[in-house]
Amino acid sequence: MSVASIEITGKSYKYYDLKSIAGDAFEKMPHVHRILLENVLHEPDTALRDKAVAALINWTKTGSGKEAIPFAPTRILMHDTTCGPALTDIAAMRDVLSENGVDPALLNPCVPVATSTDHSAPVDYFGTSDALDRNLKREFDRNSERYQFMKWATKAVDGFRVFPPGTGIMHTINMERVATVVSKKTIENQDWLIPDTLIGTDSHTPMVNSLGVLGWGVGGLEAEGAMFGVSVNIRIPDVLGVRLTGSLREGVTATDLALRVTEILRQAGCSGEFVEYYGPGVASLTLGDRGPAANMTPEYGASTGYFPIDAHTINYLRETGRTNEHCVLVEAYAKAAGLWFDPASEPRYTKVFEIDLSKLELSIAGPTRPQDRLSPSSLASVLQKVDVADVSLKVGSTAVGIPQDAVAIAAITSCTNTTDTGFLIAAALLARKAVAKGLRVPSWVKTSIAPGSPAAFLRLTRAGLLTDLEALGFFIVGYGCTTCIGNSGPLVPEVSAAIIKGAIHPIAVLSGNRNFPGRVHAQIDSSFLMSPALVVAYAIAGRGNIDIQKDPLGVDGQGRDVHLSDLWPTDKEIQDALFLAMAEDDVAEAAKKADANELWANLTAPNAALFPWDNASTYLRRPPFVAISPAEENDVDVSCNPLLVLGDDVTTDHISPAGSIPTDSDAAKWLVERGENPNDLNVYSSRRGNWEVMLRGLFTNKNLINYLNAKKSVGKTVFASTGETLPVWIAASRYQEEKLPVIIIAGERYGTGSSRDWAAKGTELLGARAVLANSFERIHRTNLVGMGILPLRLPDGWKASEQKIDARDKFVIRYNFNDLSPRCIVPVEWQRAQNEAVSHLDLTLMVDTAHEITLLKNGGIISTILTEISRNSHSSS
Repeated sequence: MSVASIEITGKSYKYYDLKSIAGDAFEKMPHVHRILLENVLHEPDTALRDKAVAALINWTKTGSGKEAIPFAPTRILMHDTTCGPALTDIAAMRDVLSENGVDPALLNPCVPVATSTDHSAPVDYFGTSDALDRNLKREFDRNSERYQFMKWATKAVDGFRVFPPGTGIMHTINMERVATVVSKKTIENQDWLIPDTLIGTDSHTPMVNSLGVLGWGVGGLEAEGAMFGVSVNIRIPDVLGVRLTGSLREGVTATDLALRVTEILRQAGCSGEFVEYYGPGVASLTLGDRGPAANMTPEYGASTGYFPIDAHTINYLRETGRTNEHCVLVEAYAKAAGLWFDPASEPRYTKVFEIDLSKLELSIAGPTRPQDRLSPSSLASVLQKVDVADVSLKVGSTAVGIPQDAVAIAAITSCTNTTDTGFLIAAALLARKAVAKGLRVPSWVKTSIAPGSPAAFLRLTRAGLLTDLEALGFFIVGYGCTTCIGNSGPLVPEVSAAIIKGAIHPIAVLSGNRNFPGRVHAQIDSSFLMSPALVVAYAIAGRGNIDIQKDPLGVDGQGRDVHLSDLWPTDKEIQDALFLAMAEDDVAEAAKKADANELWANLTAPNAALFPWDNASTYLRRPPFVAISPAEENDVDVSCNPLLVLGDDVTTDHISPAGSIPTDSDAAKWLVERGENPNDLNVYSSRRGNWEVMLRGLFTNKNLINYLNAKKSVGKTVFASTGETLPVWIAASRYQEEKLPVIIIAGERYGTGSSRDWAAKGTELLGARAVLANSFERIHRTNLVGMGILPLRLPDGWKASEQKIDARDKFVIRYNFNDLSPRCIVPVEWQRAQNEAVSHLDLTLMVDTAHEITLLKNGGIISTILTEISRNSHSSS
C-alpha cells in the first residue's frame, strides 16, 4: 500500500496516501469512507485488509454495499452510568478468570479508555448562588461508593482515565480536551499520522463529528468487546449526504438546523446510516453551529453526523487552547491525506437531502419526540386540549395562581446546546434585556443552567452576563447532563402538589435532545426542545399555551407589553459579547480547577487486581450474566411464550429507566428492606451496578402498554401457566423456574433512545431468547446481539398489537447456526392456544456481519472475551 512522508514543524511523519490507494474513486468517496479506508489499511490480516479496501472503493460505483469491514478505534469514551455497568462486568470477569486459574490482571483494555462523571449530576438545589456546590456535595453523598469503584479502576485497569464530577459533560470534554482530530502513532519505530477515531458508550458521541473526528455511539457491551480485543466489525455504511446551501438568517439558530435535520431524516426512515454534511453552506457554519446537528445524530436515526475538517476546525482547536504546533499538524495532514473539506466537492452518496440554510425558521420540538418539529407559534395548538384557565391553589395561608399549562421546568441543559459559548451568550443577552425591562420568572418555574464545560463560567463572567441570567433565577447548578438525562430533581412543591391533584398539566422546556414522556421528569409528559435563548423566553412567559412570537411575555415598568422581538439578541450583539468572553486558556484553567475537586481527591479506593465485593452493598453486586457460557448447539429448536407484547416507539427509557426510583416500586422495596432511606433512593442510572434493582425496574414505565395485560397494570404481564397478572420480573422468574423460554414482541423503532446496555442485559435476565419487532434502533439491536439475544424483524404489515396474542401462545423458532447469515430468513411457527391455529412467519435475522452470528452462538460478548482470554492463557502456559 502506498505510504507517503510529510514534514511538519521540522518533524517527519509517515501516512497512507489515500488518493494513490483509491485512485479515480477517491474524489467520489465520502469523507467518512476515506477515514474508514485509512483505518482498515492498518489491519494486520492482509487478506482481510485487501478485501476491505476493495469493497470501500467499489462502494463508490453503487452508493451501497453489504460487505463487512474491520474497524479499530484509537480510543473509547464512556460516562459514569455506562462505565459503571461495564466496570461491574470487568470486575466480575476478573473474578471468573481467577476462579478458572487465569491471572485476572490479563484483562486490560487494548486501547485507552476515558470516562466522564456527568450523568449523575442532580438539580436538587436551584435558584441560588450556592446551588452548584450543594448539588455537587449531594452527588457525592449519594454516589461515593460508585465513585470509589471508578477510582479502583484507575488503579487496577491499565489505560483507564476518569474525569471527576464537575468537570463537564462527556461530549464537551471530548471536544475541548480529548479529541486530537489527528493523532500520532509509532509503528515499527516510525512516526505516523492517523485520523483520530473512537467509539463511545453514549448515543450522542457523534457530537465530535462536528470537529472532523469520526466516532459513533455503541452500547456498553460492544465497547467492552473493543476494549478487550473483540473485533469491531461493521457493514460498509450507506452514507446519506445532507447538502447545505446558503447561510442562517438573522435570529435563526443552529438548534433550528438540528431540529429540521432530525425532522427530515426521521421522515425518510433513516436507520443506522452514516450522515455527512457537504456543500457550500457548510463553510458558513462555525464549529458551534455544527455541534447540535452532529450531536442529535441518534435523534434522526443515524450513526454519524459528520462534518469534514476545515478552517473552522482549526479555529476551534486554537480557541480551546491546543498548541500552534498541533493546529499546524492537523491542517497539513488533512490537506495531504485528502481529508480537508472542499465546499465544491460532490462525493457519491446513497441518497442526498438538500437544506437551504437561509430558509430555516425558529423551531422547537415536542411534546414527546425530538423529530416532531414545530414553529413556536404552533405550541398553543398542541396544548389546546388542556384547559388553560388559571387554578387557584391554597398552599398554607398563601394563594398561588398557577396556570394549567405552566412551564414547570426551564432548563438550559445538555451538551447539545451548551457546548458552544455563543448559545449561552444569546440566552444571557436575552435575559439582560428582560431584566432591564423589569421582567421576572414566575415562582412556579424551576430554572437552571448546567453548561457542558466549566469554562462557561469564566466566559459568561468575563462578558458580564452571568449576573443577568442569575437575576432571572438561572444560576449554574452543575456541569453535567442534569435535566437532559432526567436528573431534574424535585419540582417546586406547589407545582408537584397541583399535578397530583390533577389541577394542572405543566410542560418542561429545555435545550436538550430528548423529550420522551416522563424522561425529563416523572410528573411531566410534555417537554419541548429548543435553543437556550428560547428556554429563557418561555421561563419568563411561565406558560406554554401562548404564541411566543406574537403574544407578550409580560409588561415592563410602564405597563407596556414586552414581546420576544424586543428581547431577541442580534447576531452582532452576540458576536460582540463573544469577543469579550473568549480566551484561549479558559478550558485549561477551568479544567485544572475542576480536576482538583477535593471531594474526589479525598475518596479512598481499593488497590487490588480483584475488586472486593461487599455483599451488603446496594450499588454494586456481581452480575449473574458474567460467565463463560457454553456455545450453543448448531441446531436450535426452541418453543417460547410471549413475555410482553408491545407497540411502536418503545425506547430504552421504557425498557430500563434512568430517572428517580419511585417509592412504591419493587426496586424501592428491595432497597428499603436493606436499610436505604425511602425518601432518597437515588436514580436508576446510579444503581446500574446492582442487577437486583435494575431487574425490578424493567418495563415499569407508566406510559408503556403491554397488550397481554388486559388490566393495563403498570409493569405487569400475564403468566401463562396460571393466568396470573404479575410484575414482569416475577413472571419471568416463574418461567425460568419452569424452564420455559420467553420472547418479547414489539412494533416499530424498538430500542430508540439512549445507548444503555441495561435494556439488553435486563432482557437477558428476563430469560428472553429473542426479540421480535417491526424494526430496531441500531445501538439496541447491537446490544441484544452482545447479550446473545436474537433480534428478529417481523414481516411487513404484521403488527403484534393487532394480533390478539395470548400469553399461552407458543412461538417456535428453528434454525441451524451453520446456515445463518446476515439478514437471512428465520422461520417462526406461531401456535395459538385459544383455537389451535398455526401461522408460519418468515422473520429476518437483524445481524450485519458473520462476526455477530459468532457472538450469538457464543452467548454474547462477555462469554466470548472470557473464553478467548482463558484459551490464550492456557495455551501459552
